[in-house]
Amino acid sequence: MAEDLVLETWDLQCERNGREHRTAEMGCQQLVVRRGQPFTITLHFSGRGYEEGVDKLAFNVEMGPCPIETSGTRSHFAVTDFPEESGWSAVVQQQDGGSLSISLCSPPNARVGRYSLTLETSTGYQGTSCHIGDFILLFNAWHPEDTVFLRDEDERCEYVLSQQGLIYQGTRDYITSTPWNFGQFEDDILSICLKLLDTNPKFLRDQNRDCSRRNDPVYIGRVVSAMVNCNDEDWGVLAGRWDNHYEDGMSPMAWIGSVDILKRWKKFGCQPVKYGQCWVFAAVACTVMRCLGIPSRVVTNYNSAHDTNGNLVIDRYLNETGQEDRRSRDMIWNFHCWVESWMARPDLAPGYDGWQALDPTPQEKSEGVFCCGPAPVRAIKEGDLQLKYDIPFIFAEVNADVVYWVVQHDGSQKKSTHSSVVGKNISTKSVGRDSREDITHTYKYPEGSEKEREVFVKAEHKKSSLREEDEGLHLKIKLSEGANNGCDFNVFAVINNNTDTDRVCRLMLCARTASYNGTIGPQCGMKDLLNVTLAPRAEKSVPLCVLYEKYGESLTQDNLIKVVALLTEYQTGDVVVAIRDVYIQNPEIKIRILGEPMQKRKLVAEISLVNPLAVPLNNCMFVVEGAGLTDGQQIKELEEPVEPKAEAKFRLDFVPHQGGLRKLMVDFESDKLTGVKGYRNVIIAPQPK
Repeated sequence: MAEDLVLETWDLQCERNGREHRTAEMGCQQLVVRRGQPFTITLHFSGRGYEEGVDKLAFNVEMGPCPIETSGTRSHFAVTDFPEESGWSAVVQQQDGGSLSISLCSPPNARVGRYSLTLETSTGYQGTSCHIGDFILLFNAWHPEDTVFLRDEDERCEYVLSQQGLIYQGTRDYITSTPWNFGQFEDDILSICLKLLDTNPKFLRDQNRDCSRRNDPVYIGRVVSAMVNCNDEDWGVLAGRWDNHYEDGMSPMAWIGSVDILKRWKKFGCQPVKYGQCWVFAAVACTVMRCLGIPSRVVTNYNSAHDTNGNLVIDRYLNETGQEDRRSRDMIWNFHCWVESWMARPDLAPGYDGWQALDPTPQEKSEGVFCCGPAPVRAIKEGDLQLKYDIPFIFAEVNADVVYWVVQHDGSQKKSTHSSVVGKNISTKSVGRDSREDITHTYKYPEGSEKEREVFVKAEHKKSSLREEDEGLHLKIKLSEGANNGCDFNVFAVINNNTDTDRVCRLMLCARTASYNGTIGPQCGMKDLLNVTLAPRAEKSVPLCVLYEKYGESLTQDNLIKVVALLTEYQTGDVVVAIRDVYIQNPEIKIRILGEPMQKRKLVAEISLVNPLAVPLNNCMFVVEGAGLTDGQQIKELEEPVEPKAEAKFRLDFVPHQGGLRKLMVDFESDKLTGVKGYRNVIIAPQPK
């Protein structure tokens, strides 16, 4: 009888497996692998080596609190000669004396999460089992049979592996980008993402059922969309706030990355982090999805409709001075961000695989919970409103009609003519470049096209907005040059008379500070011309000067001013409305990198900003972070106020711990100037071997 096989030590080969599974940046302290792809472990036996035919080796993998074979959360499999196609498998790779290399592989539809791995050895009737460690299994965008498979390598690098990106904000006429540190491979983020799955109400209600569904990115996406906000009293990550009162937390404009938010959530016992707005919710969801291995990106929709009563019409009421009157709950947001994640939809008819919209910003309930999606972008474009999940809401965000009613002083309402505005310049960061990719065409057919008409008929959507050339009098608001914070600037109402007769009109031009979700602040500029005469086929331009002394005090952290023009024609009583959101530009943050950028070698960043205002800036603070560059967040508080036109500056020493293209991101805060962002791309050379 052969003596027992005795396991002495083992090696999970975290570093080698991490490289092969593209998870090395999560550190070599834990084994992190992707499903459907083999990984290698080495077993060292003492006394004698493994003998085929004499010794039997088998493995147990288990995940979740109640592992069951039928739920796919437990598997027992023996070491065999060739890999098993449909289930877990273990194959001997090579044997060298007492050491044995074994290749393990999960099926491409395995549940994702943290598994425990146990080895069972038996010789004859004698058997022992030994727990040899834990590993974490992720989705695999590189495996053709994984439901998140993405064919293009550059896209996989951007949407799964890239830890930094750009999020588009501003207005449709002045699109700005803000840098964001997704940081999905930073220390502890993976375990926080798994904790988020284990804190979700569906898990707490039925742990076995929840874990058994963790092979499905549609299910995971829906859970993440609900858990990033806390509106269901569900231990969600972020509390939303839009009223410009953020004193008891962080202003949504101040964040520059998800890592800080997720770490705070964990540190304070899963209490919601204060505060988020749409791009913060979307960016945190994007981090979680990328971390779990699902290709994801943040997208921005300009002039995004929030249609609460589901009739695809947004009614806005203005009084004769252009001020919003009798607010309906329907809103037009300057921009709204959500996430797209790439996955197959075997739960739907063919044709809906690919990008799915997921919106973690709490707006409306879906199946009783504040979450939205995944909605196939293709279904939104085609107007297939009955498919899962939440397509009517997103269809309205990009297609709703806006009707402006002007309320006369006698209380009567006049419907104004207004060209279509909703769902413009839908944007995301380009693959591998810091430029904007316009993806509007993936959500809607060209405006005015026959296909658009067919989709609207299918969606029972009667569009009443006029195309611009249909109007007799045409009104536009133009901006002469950029509007810089601290400076006065001009806007112009440009009126065209497209008819063959003289027209006499009243022109009301009014500017107010605003927030990105459409709420309006005090007036900061006004002009009322009672007698504007337009010759046939003529154009007239009327300026309005907006003064810093008027807008400076009430400008919100969104840096927006809404300009409304009302043109009333005396003869017919017709009213034409034009609206433009002006983005007030913050000063530039300058970043200089001194030294040769190399892994594990000290670098210096010189960071500076000029105060553009006529008053000193107090309580100035720079916050710097970058995945693979800085060790977490670096905060520098300036002791002195920064005088008008003076420079705020400091030097930061840091030691990059990862090679490759990285972004160093900076946020500047002060009492009068907030949420100023800047970034610098740095290519870090690998450490010489």
